[in-house]
This record gives sequence, C-alpha cells and structure tokens, in this order.
Amino acid sequence: MCPMNGASEREIVGDRIKVWFRFVPREGWFPQDTEGLWATRLSADTARVDNVPFLQDGVAQGDVVRFRTDDDGLHWATGRISTSGNCAVRVVPIPSGPLGRSPEKVHERLSDFRLGGEVFSAEFPMVAFDVPSGTDFAALKRLLVRGQDEGWWHFEVGSGTEAFWSA
Repeated sequence: MCPMNGASEREIVGDRIKVWFRFVPREGWFPQDTEGLWATRLSADTARVDNVPFLQDGVAQGDVVRFRTDDDGLHWATGRISTSGNCAVRVVPIPSGPLGRSPEKVHERLSDFRLGGEVFSAEFPMVAFDVPSGTDFAALKRLLVRGQDEGWWHFEVGSGTEAFWSA
C-alpha cells in the first residue's frame, strides 16, 4: 500500500511492521516512489514480507528482507536476504476487453491456480497475485499470455524465480 492510501506510515500491529521500499517511478505508471509492505519482524533488522507488492519489483510474499529503522521510526528495506520461492504477478484488466474493469473476473479466469491476491483500488483495478512455488508456472504463463493476446488484460511479473522463468 502506498503512503497516500491509508494506514499510518509507522503503524505496528503485534510483531507485524510495515517495511518501506524506495524505487524510481516508471514513466506512465504511478507517481509513487515508495511502497509499504506488511511484514512479520524476525529480528531487530529482518522481516518476512506478508503481502504482495503492487509497485515494488524484486520481492514477493514470504521473502525475507533486511531493513534499517530511521529516526522517524520508519523501517526501510535495504535488501532481500532470502527468497520464499513465490512470485509476484500483477494483472490489470483492459476496460474495453471482455473482463471490463473487473478484478473479480480476473480472479475467476485464474481460479484454477488458487492464487491469493489483492486489488489495488476501484479506480485502477490492478490485481497483485502471490504465485506459490508449487504452481504450474508453464500453464499460468500460457494463460497470462493468452489473456494479454486476446485483450483481457495486461500483466507483468514483479518478482519471478528461476523456476518461473524456465517453465
């Protein structure tokens, strides 16, 4: 979630913290240059990511990251120290396509894979999917490409593993 979308930047719930990532905004994309992801604190400077990133590349749900805490109490990611084997895939339905602007229809098309995911917003119905390591990556990639070719959606892989790319 982006700082503008609600939860307090320093919010801590139990052993869960928000770890912030900085990145260079992409042209023609969202203007944000940070994204906060919920994480479970594992040590004074490490945490396991608990949700799927909408904007940050190179990290997936379940990955362990190192962070530093600034003077304001914000936890800033400094790098990934281990991977979960999960991938992060983002799908944006094409409004003029057969799914319209419906994130529910995106979920329905991908339901055979039993993927967890989150919707960015009603205004921009991007779905960020957590793709577990045991998923049939080849079949998923075929469906994602087919959907893009047939005008259902655009998609991108925010974090892919070697197993994903080689499938």
